[in-house]
Amino acid sequence: MTMSARPTRRDVLRTLSLSTFGAATSSGWADTLSTLAHTHAHSAAAPPAADWVPKVLDAHQNETVIALTEAIIPATNTPGAKAGLVNRFIDAVLEDADSHERREFLRGLAWVDGRCLELFGADFVAATPEQQTALLTIISSERNRTASDQIGVEFFRAIKSMTITGYYTSEVGMREELGDDGQVFFSEFQGCTHPEHGASTLGAAKPTTTKRQR
Repeated sequence: MTMSARPTRRDVLRTLSLSTFGAATSSGWADTLSTLAHTHAHSAAAPPAADWVPKVLDAHQNETVIALTEAIIPATNTPGAKAGLVNRFIDAVLEDADSHERREFLRGLAWVDGRCLELFGADFVAATPEQQTALLTIISSERNRTASDQIGVEFFRAIKSMTITGYYTSEVGMREELGDDGQVFFSEFQGCTHPEHGASTLGAAKPTTTKRQR
């Protein structure tokens, strides 16, 4: 049996973008984390530390966040969310979040593992890329009204928003995807402009040509 080719970033993101911001399933905690992520995107990022350890996530949770964010923005001809250190961005957002938002995010993260075990007999990190995409497609669909999936639906909205914000305001995302040569930066972040990310509902990121202060 030949293995099918890995889907392109555009293919995966088009599938996953079925969940839109401002949908009827919107939850307060997910929206709060999205807003907090946008606030973090305006802050000057510290240089990546070789000895970095998460402040909120444990080792398995961190690996799961890496796998989830890479499934949302996978490496193709340009680096993906893992290379953009989006997991570190998410951990920093969670560290600053209120206990309620942090608890709900971690509850959703645990739900993903439990649902993946139920469907495929493996947690999310151990699942195949095809299985990971299948699960995320289930919980990203606006048509999913299954009560037992709603924790996952809300969680996906939160982590998708945080992933897009973290990636497209990271050094990798700015330079490799958006073509920022280091002379421009985002003075206002209203979302990604890529149609496959649901740009019609996200709005547009507005770059300024103001040079960074040296």
